[in-house]
Amino acid sequence: MQIAVDGNVKLEVLDFGGSGRTLIFLSGMGLDGHEFDDFAPMFLPNHRVLAISRRGFGKSSAPTPDEENYSADRLGKDVLAVITALKINRPVLVGHSLAGEELSSIATSHPEEISGLIYLEAGYPYALYSPTLGDPIIDAKDLQQHLNLLFSATLQTRSDFAGLEASVARFDKDLKAVDQKLASQPVLPPRPKDAPPPPSILLALVNGAQKFTGIPVPTLAIFAIPRSPGETTSAQADAFQAAVPKARVVRIAEADHFIFHSNTKEVMKEMTAFLSGLPN
Repeated sequence: MQIAVDGNVKLEVLDFGGSGRTLIFLSGMGLDGHEFDDFAPMFLPNHRVLAISRRGFGKSSAPTPDEENYSADRLGKDVLAVITALKINRPVLVGHSLAGEELSSIATSHPEEISGLIYLEAGYPYALYSPTLGDPIIDAKDLQQHLNLLFSATLQTRSDFAGLEASVARFDKDLKAVDQKLASQPVLPPRPKDAPPPPSILLALVNGAQKFTGIPVPTLAIFAIPRSPGETTSAQADAFQAAVPKARVVRIAEADHFIFHSNTKEVMKEMTAFLSGLPN
């Protein structure tokens, strides 16, 4: 079915049926609701199960790809619009990968609308920012905001300059971490001059990332350890636990990023326990 969420924008919503507490599955970057065709029905018949295709993917509308149309908060509002349109009472949101930003946006803006959140390899900086670990994209956006004040001659107070100085230092730390990571990896061949640029919608999603620092609802976060060689998955899992001490943070060794496929039984066990522990 198609649900109108924002002007002429409509989202594809897959209804797997079932009854009981509603689970809404949100897909990773570049994918649609059918990512969960095999996994989501495993929660029938004890739950009503839905999956949403993010704007720009599947059979959902694809508005102009810019930061405003694909920001984390805009995507979160889309999910809330579906919840309202279908008159769903406080569902549990299950997000894979990039969908972590939609989960965190909704938890930040409207925690009363949901019962809980489940992050499936989705608890990365776009979902929960760690000042200690930082993130090149989010920190670059923060630096750009401070530079805009400088360029517009509105950065005038000592506090403003202190903010710019801190942003420069944080971004410099990010660049050094990226350089260190690249130095430990094989040198990639140069990008062909005639290679097509990345899809504009994917770029809009990356540039639409926002900084979320807390999650005020019951939370389960499952991480694959290691995600891939050189990744700081374990550090991010630790940062997630520190920022959300009441969350259930699970680390599954030797798992794939599509953890609900590579480690289905373990993920099912954790999700089932989490769902059964939520208040009615």
